[in-house]
Amino acid sequence: MEASVEQLVFVRDDAYTVARMSAEGHPAFVAAGRALGGVQPGETLHLTGDWEEHPRHGRRLAVTACERITPSTIRAIQLYLGSGLIRGIGPRLAQAIVGHFGERSLAVIDAEPARLREVIGIGPIRQGQIVEAWADQKAIAHLMVLLQGYGVSPLLAAKIYQVFGADSAEVLAKDPYQLIGRVRGIAFATADRIALRSGVPEGSPQRIQAALLDRLDAAASGGGHCFLSPTALVTQTIDLIEQDEELIRQGLDALTADRRVAREADAVYPKELHARELRLTTELTRLAGARSTLRLRPYQEDDTLNDDQRAAVTMALTSTLSILTGGPGCGKSHTVKAIAATVRAMGGTVTLCAPTGKAAKRLSELTGLPAMTIHRMLAYEPDPEALFDERPVRADLVVVDEASMLDLGLATRLAAALPSGGHLLLVGDGDQLPSVGPGSVLTDVLRVESVPRVRLTQVFRQAEGSAIIRAAHRIRAGELPALPGGGGFWFEELDDPTAIADRVVHLATVAIPRKQGVSPGQVQVLAPMRKGTAGTAELGRRLQDVLNPAADDKPEHWSGSTCFRVGDRVMPIRNNYDKGVFNGETGTITRLVPEDRQVDVLIDDGEPVTYTFDELDDLTHAYAISVHRAQGSEYPFVVAPLVAESGGIMLRRRLLYTLVTRARSWVVLVGQRTALDLAVHRLDRRRNTSLTARLEAAGM
Repeated sequence: MEASVEQLVFVRDDAYTVARMSAEGHPAFVAAGRALGGVQPGETLHLTGDWEEHPRHGRRLAVTACERITPSTIRAIQLYLGSGLIRGIGPRLAQAIVGHFGERSLAVIDAEPARLREVIGIGPIRQGQIVEAWADQKAIAHLMVLLQGYGVSPLLAAKIYQVFGADSAEVLAKDPYQLIGRVRGIAFATADRIALRSGVPEGSPQRIQAALLDRLDAAASGGGHCFLSPTALVTQTIDLIEQDEELIRQGLDALTADRRVAREADAVYPKELHARELRLTTELTRLAGARSTLRLRPYQEDDTLNDDQRAAVTMALTSTLSILTGGPGCGKSHTVKAIAATVRAMGGTVTLCAPTGKAAKRLSELTGLPAMTIHRMLAYEPDPEALFDERPVRADLVVVDEASMLDLGLATRLAAALPSGGHLLLVGDGDQLPSVGPGSVLTDVLRVESVPRVRLTQVFRQAEGSAIIRAAHRIRAGELPALPGGGGFWFEELDDPTAIADRVVHLATVAIPRKQGVSPGQVQVLAPMRKGTAGTAELGRRLQDVLNPAADDKPEHWSGSTCFRVGDRVMPIRNNYDKGVFNGETGTITRLVPEDRQVDVLIDDGEPVTYTFDELDDLTHAYAISVHRAQGSEYPFVVAPLVAESGGIMLRRRLLYTLVTRARSWVVLVGQRTALDLAVHRLDRRRNTSLTARLEAAGM
């Protein structure tokens, strides 16, 4: 049957789609199936399928084949043009175009675009936008067909076209491995499927080298490793593509000769990570070995500090590189405040910063002093034409809080920006999760014995009464917290993953807000995993349905398998220096304009930011987020599922410790006792890095 897409209801990553449809002479109905992958509201489709009775959702068409066709009726054409698919055309302009050209509207846009200016409201600029968008949509539709032929999700078509434009089809046919790393959502497995179906031999050097690079990238992005041993790299590549070991070793030699990887003794690095590790070693050695430019003067000691805190003040004043560490409730922030006050009393300057906006805000609140993100501090770009190497940060003391979040890239930029003779104090909890990105900078520097450090261990009286802090310290020691808990920490035991997810949603949206007298916005759901019944993706979808459901008067746009609506809580997942937004900040969608294909987001404590529909891969919903993305943040109430699905691969002590310490008033864990035991007793694997050895070899 022929039908038009009225609204998308559900889209899965594998392209399985549920949509509300309308058809001439038929009541509205629901269609579902993977064949619908990539369709958008307003499109007209020729559907083949069977009617079925779904146990939960009732009668619907199970689609087995779907072909896009040109809308032919006035209503279908107006729906298509007004859907936001064609940039520059909204519902009102669609009505005007159809009112003027009738059933020939699409033919005019395609073959006689100059005639669009006959319509009131369309000038040369708008006409150009419409013509360009029309061509883009035709190209993307063609790509969708190609991808389906390769057995790949058509949801990737728009992303591929955004990167490669008119060359997209040629890239798919000749060198699909170019897609890896350049198109979000495409890793080796997808590119390889396209390549093999395009006729690329299984043992081709091109394929083997792409597989080797993929294993290095997976080690960095999935495990935080800076390198793999040659043996591990070859073994993992054999497991991935099942090719002869000698061929794979030849591929590794070719990558090394082309300098696409860096090889040292028993380590193979992606070239960028190798360069950063070398540079960070140079910069930290320079900072640690420089003569201090801070002028020491007599100062009044703070009598509210204990002995360890006073030692930390002295260390920060006398060492150009030092570390302050300790668990929750041990007074790190109060110590930082005292250090900053002392430097200022001596006439020096202090800059406080943290890796994320929320961490910087929290640091400012705890110390009563201004703080900023590291990214904003580094926003100044020195003049490349300058005679001297100007470093952008000019403070006598730079304090970096939540330093466990520093990955290799950010740490390198930070260290390179500091002048010799200035003081750098890293503040963090070495038992927290390491950075999302590769490297374990804080842990690596702590292993260098010559670097001055003070570890605060005394829990202050006001913190001793917190069940959250008591639970956190027991977890850090490898002991189960007191169960089920009380006074801020609570464990609710359930076994079935679906029941766990149901309970988490109810606690976050109904039970805690009602009992505590707060809005659901004060409750943050955290989860160890992205996938699964109780993962961030499914929980986020369910929370959105409760807290910000679809409505006829609420604009929405589907980007892949994610639906963005006005009112959604969102989080940037990529730094964008042009927009001034950074990974980990949160905001709210305030406006969504289909005809302009853009979304306006008001960042918390920041400025409004605009994202085009093509940039929505940079945003994710913030209803349920991973524990890694919550680093540096603190929430009044936290609810989290604990499920040992897929072996509970993410359930480790550092993750649980970090999760629990994200809550200020209450943390409620819902899940399996076996999952809690696993998380408390399983230690993290050590990341493959050489920073410690390099620093020691450099004389530190």
